Amino acid sequence: QVQLVESGGGLVQAGGSLRLSCAASGRTFSSYGMGWFRQASGKERAIVAALSRSGTTTFYAESVKGRFTISRDTGKNTGYLQMNSLKPEDTAVYYCASRTAYGLGYGSVDFGSWGQGTQVTVSS
Repeated sequence: QVQLVESGGGLVQAGGSLRLSCAASGRTFSSYGMGWFRQASGKERAIVAALSRSGTTTFYAESVKGRFTISRDTGKNTGYLQMNSLKPEDTAVYYCASRTAYGLGYGSVDFGSWGQGTQVTVSS
């Protein structure tokens, strides 16, 4: 089992950038695929981006494509979500998650471990 801790959230103006981090402990992150989800107030949790266990395949939700980048540093056992050109509609609690299966995960049920979440607020 891997434990995940997110950081890097905060308040930013529209058009700004943030980089979220997801520190993993318990097992090496290279043994896991990862995903970033977000949940806005009153809405369901939805996938933002995913990275396969091999690290070679990515997925992005249409709403963030071209603005967000998912990555990981296996040496630091940390995953990242670089968020550029932020919009007020990106405001949400962001969660990282991991999965042991190969291939991409797209839904919450595809991931077995979750972080506690970090708040991202984008002001207009």
